[in-house]
Amino acid sequence: SSSSSEVVESEKKTTSRRRRLCGVNSYNIGRPLAQMIHFIWTYLRVVEQIGLEPSNPDITIDIVIPTGAMGNIAGGYMAKQMGLPINYLCAGVNVNDITHRVLETGKFYRSNEMIKTMSDAINVQMPYNFERLLFYLTGQNHVLVNGWMKTVDSTNKLDLDKTWHEKLRQEFRSARITDEEMCNAMKRARDELSFFADPHTSVALSAAEKLGYRLFQPLGDEEESSIGTAPVVAIMATASPCKFEETVTAALGKDGWDDYFEKSFPENAKDLLDTEEMPPTLYRWDKDMALDDVQKVWEHHSREIIRTK
Repeated sequence: SSSSSEVVESEKKTTSRRRRLCGVNSYNIGRPLAQMIHFIWTYLRVVEQIGLEPSNPDITIDIVIPTGAMGNIAGGYMAKQMGLPINYLCAGVNVNDITHRVLETGKFYRSNEMIKTMSDAINVQMPYNFERLLFYLTGQNHVLVNGWMKTVDSTNKLDLDKTWHEKLRQEFRSARITDEEMCNAMKRARDELSFFADPHTSVALSAAEKLGYRLFQPLGDEEESSIGTAPVVAIMATASPCKFEETVTAALGKDGWDDYFEKSFPENAKDLLDTEEMPPTLYRWDKDMALDDVQKVWEHHSREIIRTK
């Protein structure tokens, strides 16, 4: 019920304050701050590959990012705000597509349900980092953004007016990708680029194609690039396929997974497959111990695990 969920949420907040807990998902500003470095590094590698100097004013790049809660794309936008020469930041989303819908229509409406997909790490109903994008989009107008987010909190939706919607579309693009499209992109990346992609990176690859960045050879029924002479584009790869045997097998077949395992599976990950699984470690706080003492005990215990395993 609504009242019981409110009690649980209140207990969580009380526990968090008492124990000083901190999450490391992208609602924590530390996460997108760290991810800014990925965009700076990517830009430097791209200009290096095409033989230009980073200071060249004629080169900007578009970046396509697998997008769920929008933390990574928020990091990219923060880097752009600091001067990194990015043109478009492009969100590749699965069928849980609130990000795509707000970019297309200006309507930021929470979905009634979460749809199970093969790219489940970017399944999201309400991307909490959208607030950060709006903050920088509006020139850090916290009063305006606070009003918008209060509307979202109370109604689960927000309608951006035409002016703000157009400003949003000047900075961001998006494409909605189904599981079938994701699997096709994974196959084509292997066949045409000799690259094994995880399901989330495959969403970004498919999104790049759908947005007109020509990565693969055109198929018979495909049109030429919708954006004319395609700009320089980079795709953010977000994970290793070694973590997604079931999805990679569904996309590439058992022979495809076996080929990946033989040729490209990380050696250090192979070593883990033969390692005995450890039971979970519980770190308990003796109520009679001071915080510093507890932390020293936990640190010693953690170091012992690392040393012996």
